[in-house]
Amino acid sequence: MFQNKSVSISLSDEESDELGRMRVRARRKRKKLGNRRLLRKLFVRYWMLLVIVPAAGLFIFEATRIGRSLNGLNTNSRIETRTHRIDGSSPTLRKAPTNLNRLDPTTHVVAGIRERCLKLLPPEKLEQLDIPVEQESSRIPVGEVLYMSESDRSFVGANVTLSQLRTEDTRFNLFTGNQTFEERDRSFEVKETMTVHCGFFSVNGGFKISDQDKSYMQGCKVVVSTCAFGGGDDLYQPIGMSEASLKKVCYVAFWDEITVKAQELVERRIGENGFIGNWRVVVVRDLPFADQRLNGKIPKMLSHRLFPQAKYSIWVDSKSQFRRDPLGVLETLLWRPKSLLAISEHGARSSVYDEAKAVVKKNKAKPEEVEVQLNQYRKDGLPEDKRFNGKKALCEASVIIRKHTPLTNLLMCVWFNEVVRFTSRDQLSFPYVLWRLKAFQNINTFPVCTRKDLVNSMGHVRKAKPLQG
Repeated sequence: MFQNKSVSISLSDEESDELGRMRVRARRKRKKLGNRRLLRKLFVRYWMLLVIVPAAGLFIFEATRIGRSLNGLNTNSRIETRTHRIDGSSPTLRKAPTNLNRLDPTTHVVAGIRERCLKLLPPEKLEQLDIPVEQESSRIPVGEVLYMSESDRSFVGANVTLSQLRTEDTRFNLFTGNQTFEERDRSFEVKETMTVHCGFFSVNGGFKISDQDKSYMQGCKVVVSTCAFGGGDDLYQPIGMSEASLKKVCYVAFWDEITVKAQELVERRIGENGFIGNWRVVVVRDLPFADQRLNGKIPKMLSHRLFPQAKYSIWVDSKSQFRRDPLGVLETLLWRPKSLLAISEHGARSSVYDEAKAVVKKNKAKPEEVEVQLNQYRKDGLPEDKRFNGKKALCEASVIIRKHTPLTNLLMCVWFNEVVRFTSRDQLSFPYVLWRLKAFQNINTFPVCTRKDLVNSMGHVRKAKPLQG
């Protein structure tokens, strides 16, 4: 009888492990092949969706981005603005300033307590502010300032043309008159009646304003002014003013025809009434200087000549947005401390000579021009002191608040003559002028944090184009 016998084969541990690994690899291989077959089937069936869905997502993203950008062109909180070039080339996108229309106060710490830098009156008192009644002061040493014109014999070559006066040796022209060094020295010798050069020397000197604009400017008692020549900066609407100031204060922006065209390209046009928002835009024709920085010194320094009836003026550089109540600023910085002029201390430096080095290093003036100016100041004895009368010797002139008096008018005239004679960097000449006019003591040089509370600084938008000389 047949007997079935089984035979058992024993495996070592190593052989058993290897067999297990082979089985796992075989299963993984079968699974991978199955996944590939499934993916091929899905791709064949749904490949159209793989193309359409990403394209649709990209289209929606772009449409949303463009919509936001277009919407931003009409709001103050825009992300981007389209800047058109004056030469007509393609526009470029630039980011809008993030601090536009900010009203939050600037503060600093004094004796461990945080205080506001500009201590304005409360809103209810700002609404009640008015221009104070004039009071005669026996302390002011200048009673009258007379301005030289082409009828004066002191002008050398009064009958020469404007182009003849524009030489390499001088920037004096028919607008400024030709101030000699002797006349320059006499302009600092303070007396009851002063006779000085102060622009507007000749009717043929340029800086022409329409009769309609002149009539408006004649009616201004308090004025906030700015300017943009050569298609430079944009026009920022003033904010933070009281209803009382809106009724009593003129806001005047000086443009030339290049700026008018540049602003029209960004949809900013002068209305039929001559205004853009709260700004009365005065278009100046026949600017007297090829250097637009020098043209900008005319409304900056000679506001007493442009606004002959004004009692007070506030100058704001075009790179800034004025954001405080003008009458409140006058009360805080002039009336309360009994000052005639208020200007900001320089934030970085204190010495004229240190500032001159910075000007050259930053290519803001030619080294040889700066050297001529400083050599003259050294010859005249300007000290290298970093402080005058306990205050910083160097000032930052982007905001100037002043009362129109014979003494402040004289200060501005001689300051203007310095920037014409030497460099247009007015920070270099202001300490010198203040030092030479020993009689001028009623000045309020306020700290940098106060200036930051007065304006929102945006920086320059585009470089002004020089005139063809």
